Parts: sequence; C-alpha cells; structure tokens
Amino acid sequence: MSADSSIRAHAPLLTATVTVVSVMGLALAAGGIWLVGLGGSPYYLIAGVALLLTGWLLAIRHAAALWVYVALLMGTMIWSVWEVGLDFWSLAPRGDVLVPLGLWLLSPFIVSRRSGGWRTAQRSLAVVIAISFVLLAVSLSRDRFDVAGMLPTASAGAAIMTGEPAAKVDWTAYGGSGLGLRYSALSEINKDNVKDLVLAWQFETGDKKGPDDPDEFTNEVTPLKVDDLLYTCSPHQIVFALDAASGKLRWKFDPKIGHNKTFQHMTCRGVSYHETGAGALAADGSPAPSECPKRIFLPTDDGRLFALDAKTGKPCEGFGNHGQIDLKEGNEIKTLGFYEGTSPPVVTDKILIMGGAVIDNYSTRVPSGVIRGFDIYSGKLIWVFDAGNPDPNEMPSDTHQFTAGSPNSWTVAAVDEKLGLVYEPLGSSSPDIWAGHRTADQERYDSALVALDIATGKLRWSFQNVHHDLWDMDLPSQPSLIDLRNDAETVPAIYLPAKTGDIFVLDRRDGHLLVPAPEKPVPQGAAPGDHTSPTQPFSDLSFRPRQILTEAQMWGSTMFDQLICRVKFRRLRYEGPFTPPSEQGTLVYPGDFGMFEWGGIAVDPNRQIAIANPQSIPFVSRLVPRGKDNPSAPDSAHPPGTELGVQPMYGVPYGVDLGVFLSPLHIPCMAPPWGSLAALDLKTNKIIWRHRVGTIRDQAPLPLPFKLGVPMLGGPIVTAGGVSFLTGTMDDYIRAFDVDDGKLLWQDRLPAGGQSTPMTYEADGRQYVVTVDGGHGSFGTKLGDYVRAYALPRSR
Repeated sequence: MSADSSIRAHAPLLTATVTVVSVMGLALAAGGIWLVGLGGSPYYLIAGVALLLTGWLLAIRHAAALWVYVALLMGTMIWSVWEVGLDFWSLAPRGDVLVPLGLWLLSPFIVSRRSGGWRTAQRSLAVVIAISFVLLAVSLSRDRFDVAGMLPTASAGAAIMTGEPAAKVDWTAYGGSGLGLRYSALSEINKDNVKDLVLAWQFETGDKKGPDDPDEFTNEVTPLKVDDLLYTCSPHQIVFALDAASGKLRWKFDPKIGHNKTFQHMTCRGVSYHETGAGALAADGSPAPSECPKRIFLPTDDGRLFALDAKTGKPCEGFGNHGQIDLKEGNEIKTLGFYEGTSPPVVTDKILIMGGAVIDNYSTRVPSGVIRGFDIYSGKLIWVFDAGNPDPNEMPSDTHQFTAGSPNSWTVAAVDEKLGLVYEPLGSSSPDIWAGHRTADQERYDSALVALDIATGKLRWSFQNVHHDLWDMDLPSQPSLIDLRNDAETVPAIYLPAKTGDIFVLDRRDGHLLVPAPEKPVPQGAAPGDHTSPTQPFSDLSFRPRQILTEAQMWGSTMFDQLICRVKFRRLRYEGPFTPPSEQGTLVYPGDFGMFEWGGIAVDPNRQIAIANPQSIPFVSRLVPRGKDNPSAPDSAHPPGTELGVQPMYGVPYGVDLGVFLSPLHIPCMAPPWGSLAALDLKTNKIIWRHRVGTIRDQAPLPLPFKLGVPMLGGPIVTAGGVSFLTGTMDDYIRAFDVDDGKLLWQDRLPAGGQSTPMTYEADGRQYVVTVDGGHGSFGTKLGDYVRAYALPRSR
C-alpha cells in the first residue's frame, strides 16, 4: 500500500481522534477558565490548551502533536504527585482519560508510513506512559491513609469489672446491656475459626416497602436474645419472636402502623426487655404485678408505646390503656408522624425511660422532644424532662403542655443503675439549620448530653457538644459506659461519639472531661437574623480531619467531573468546620450524616479497647429565602417526609436545601476513603490502627470490588474471641476483623443492605452471630426483609 493510500485508509480514525481530542480540549479549557476565575488551579486551562494544540497538530499531520501530548502527560504526572502524593485513588481520575488516550495515540494509524520524527515522538510517549504505570503501581503498593498498629493484649488476670455486665449467653438490650458496650464475652467464634462460619438459618419477615411508604424506609434493628427466643422488629414495627437456635417463628405482634409517605422515617431500631425480679416493687412502692413477668417494650412511628408478654406477644393489659401508651399526649401538636418512636426505650428496675424523634426541618410548630419516665409495670407517667422548658421537670396538666420543638432524644440512651443515672443524647430544637428564633432555654441543652436521675428525671449534669448548632451536629450514638482502670484508681467514664468525629470522654459521675476538649475559634458570619458561637469544643480524641478540605481533595471518576467538583467547591462557602449555613451554599464537613451515627462504638471492657467505624462525606447546606418555591406556610407542594432536598423550615425566614456533595455522576466530590474501621486504646485514648472498609461493588454500574472505603450506617460489635463484626457498609457484606490489627478474617455476601448493628448470643451451646439485612432507602442500598444467623459448622 502506498503512503497516500495508507493515509486515506486511516483518515476517518484520525479525524475522529482529532474531533475527540479537540472536544476534550474545549471542555477543559472552558471549565479551566471558570475555575481560574474562582481562584482555582490553572492546570485544567493549561491541559485544555494543550489538547486543543494536540488536536490541531494532528489535523495538519505534524509530529509535534505527540511531543505536545508527551509534555501534557508528563506535566500531569508531576502536578498530580505534587497535589496529592502517591495515593492511587486520588491519582486515578487525573490520568484515567489521558493515559488511555495516550495509548490510542500509539496506534499504528497515527504514524503509519510517516517520518522518523513521528516514530521518535511515539517512542517518547510510550516511555512516559510506562512511567505513569510505574507510578500507579507504586501508589497501589501503599495506602497513605492507612494506620497500621497492634492493640495491647489483655493484662494477665484482668477481669471485667464487677457491676459492668457483659452480654454472653443472652443479648438483653440494644447495646448488649444498658451500658452500650456492644461487647460479648462469648469466645467460641475466634480469630482462628471465624473463617469457617456458615449460614445457620435465615428468616424473612415479609415486611417490605410499599408504594405509600416514605423513602426513608430502613431496617436498623439490633435484635435481642433472652432465654430461647430472639426478638426483632421490622420497619412497620412488627415484632417477631424467633426460636434462637432454628429461626422458626414463635409469635409476632403487629401494631398496625399505617403506610404513610408523610412520615419522615419508617424504621425500628429495636425493642427493649424487662424481667421482674423476686420481690420487685413498682415505682410507687407497691408489689410488682404478676402479669407479664417478662415483657417486651415496643415504640412505634405513630407515637405509641406497647408492653408485650415476652412469651406470647400479647399486650400486657395492666400497662397504660390495655397494653399501650399514647406518646402524643401532653403535646399541643399531635400530627401523625411528627413524633416517632424509632429507638428502644431504656429499661431500669422500676422506671421505663422513653425519648423520641421529632420531624426535622419542617416547622417550628412541632411536638416536644420531651423525655419521660414511666412506671415500668403500669405505664403511669412518673417524671418528665422537657429540655426547652425553663422548668424541664414541669408535668403536663390541663393548663400546661410540653414545649413545642424542644430538643429531642431520638437515638438510644445508656444507663448506669449503680449511679442511678440515665444518659440521654439530645438533638436540636426545630428546625436544625437556622436558629435565630431559639430562646436561651431551647439552647441550654441543644445538641447536648444530659445525665438524669432515674427516679426523678432531675438533671445531674450536662455537656454540650456543639453550641448554637446550625449544622444538625447532634449526638447521634448511644454512649458507651466503661470503668477505666489505671494504677491509681478506677474511673467510671462515658464515651460520646459525635457527628463531628469527636469522641468526648467524661467522668460519668459529674460530667468533667477526662480527655481535653478545648474551645477553639470557628468561622463567623451567620445568615441575617441569626448568629454563631465564637468557639466550639474540639476533643483531643477525634477522627475529625486535622486539616480543612482543599480543592486538591476534590474527586471524580474522570478529570472532567473532577473539574466540575473543583468548580462547585470554589463556589461554595467553606472556611473549615462550623462554617455557617448561607444562601450561597455552605460546604458542611463532616456532613449531616456525621462521622458517627446511631451505630456507636464497640468496647471491650476487659482489654480496655474500642472499635469504631467513622465515615466522612461532605454535605451542602443552602439557605432558601421565602418565595414562590419556598412559601412561608405549609402547602400541598411541600409535604413532610424527607430529610434531603428542599425542606421548608416553616416559622423561620428560610428553608434549606440539604444534600450530599456529589459530582454530576452522583459520586462523592471528595476523594476516598469515605469510611474506615479503627481501634482505640482506652488507656491512652490513641488510635492504634485504622483501615479502609468496604467496596463500591454494589454502587458502581459494574460489580467492581474496589476497596475505596465506603460510607456506612450501623456500628460494630466486639467479642472475647478477638473478633469484631460489621455489616453497615454500602456494599452488601458481613465482615469479621481481627481486633488486634484490623485484618479482614472473613466475609460473606448478604441478600440486601446490612445497615444495622449485628449481635451475638449462645443457644444450645452454640454461638450465633445475627444480622438484620433489609437495606436503607435514603442510603440507596438494596431493600429486603432478612434476619440471618451465622455459626460454626456442627461437629460430626
């Protein structure tokens, strides 16, 4: 074939290449000009010009095209390493378009029958591409975010502290016990044999999302196990009692919750258990009734609280009104779905303590978040703690109703019956994101922990994790109570994981800090009519990023959506943690999901260590002034029922548009990792190891098992066998890790999302690990209705 005929044959491919390169150049140059105008990196403008020049030189068939591309690729590598170092997942989007294009430019049609100058340039391009592969290989060999380490072993002769109950044969409360440790003293399943776990049984509840259910349809339950029964619940608060060894249904109770899209949540995190002891007395000093000596307590999303016979599932007739209490009583606002019992109540000897979730960001006219103490047998109201009331203990009456919109305790509380205290984490007064209307009384316990007297509900002490909270940075996790041992004394401590990534450590007797949390200046400049606190507490024990986000940390699957994320970042207001919400749009990092959520941490009180699973996803909070699309009064176009998107916040000057900071391809704009598993030595309060956890297998278009470290909902558990279990990641897996160093020991695919916290127990001499796998609507994982139990194979 002649040179002319060869050129003619390859002309369509060359024309297509010129077109693609030129379009890429135009897109990068245009976006690069925009980014530079916002004060951002000039790289994309330079790269765009280089691609346009490459396209033009290719069009006129000049060998300098490849030399320009060599310079672009080499410059990109140098710039990338300068910006983010040798981190593979940060480097990948900077080269995942340019390197494949470079390989295409090595194709024979580019240089077929051309001069030696073309071939020399092509050889140089091949060398640069080879260097890029070496660079990526080096970056894959190490993870600069990984923290390697080994936890100390248990001290010889160490034992669990007296009065610090650990779950073992049974798992009698949401966190294993009222202390919220998520620890089991069982050790049949250990580091050596966990790899042999098999599915022992599976139960399907049949409770699935319907067309009239809200998007926030979730399965977040941690079951209980008492005697030979396992107790679990489904999103519509249906309780199932299963045989703990076989998973066979013994009984179920359906409270007949209506399917209603206006509910902000449809979830059940669990039930509570109480057993009448010998000679037990009621709160008024009378003998405990013989009815329902073992009972299950069930809160519901329509604002009721049931007491059920643990053996039969029938309502306990002597409790409240034939087995139930209306938790809406005492409130002026009783709109269905505005007050929801999503988390199990605290059970003590005589008093049942119930908080509840109040609808977020809908209006200032919402129910109170009052915490109430009831007689555990009769359901009689004994005391109240209404955080927004000048007198929090004022009982309801014909002339007094609970304070609308006062801070609520939507998550799980912890209890120390020896000290006579219940520890209730609180959220914000409604709404969350603008607070110019809040009174001093509403602010007093906003986003705080309150330690209340179990018998009276009176405040013993409080600790505020965020002052004048404008970011929904409440305390989301059940606190963990552990007695810290040192050579001099034993200190009863409480660990408070916060959405900010801080873990506050206090003496649970009086609330004084055991780990320093100094007040530090934070960004100012709230929206008109609002204000900010000049300082916020920052715990020395924290997973909060030590440096503020920069443009270099913006990410994407390609350089194009990465460029858009950089532009979006530059257009937002962001000055670090606690940057106030704005009409411009504020980047909130850590975001509203929080670095910690309701899953909490897991604590081994014997070894004095903890396992945590922090996550980090930025959010965008944009205040929306009142107008046509954001009216000042409720209308049919803005019903309740969501925690993302535009939320009206009726009663204040703004609505708010909340959402995850995403690229146009709906992936996070911040580079991974977004989720990790970590271990803490509680004697030193230092992070010993930390590793990415979770893949994008179930979120990517293709089932790619790339271990980026993904967001998660649900916490870990830890066992005396030296194993920690976790199911909450966005990929559908249950995983077991070596507590000592965080090494993955075993994993198994789940039939749906495992956004819950697992638990473990013993039945018929065999240890089981149970996970509830039903997915999470707003989290985007696969929905289902599965309860699954794993165990070691039976010996033959």
